[in-house]
Amino acid sequence: MTAATLSLAPAEQEVTSTDEAVAPDVPWVTIVWNDPVNLMTYVTWVFETYFGYARPKAEKLMMDVHVKGRAVVSNGPRESMERDAEALQGYGLWATFEKDS
Repeated sequence: MTAATLSLAPAEQEVTSTDEAVAPDVPWVTIVWNDPVNLMTYVTWVFETYFGYARPKAEKLMMDVHVKGRAVVSNGPRESMERDAEALQGYGLWATFEKDS
């Protein structure tokens, strides 16, 4: 057989179809909830220390926690939000994470 008579089949492509729409993994958020234990100055200090937030931002988030009962303090991939919530719990704050809506 010569190279001129040899024909190669086109590369096969695997096509996967699905009936379900695949939703992208929307960003996740870490939420700090108001509690009757921690002082406002301490919560501000935690936000400054853990996240590196400037005092005005840390105080605004702390006031949201105090007045509104909660504040979203960070957002990003699920693993990062799990880490943030666990770290904040280590500081004694009531923190959870959830998908951003």
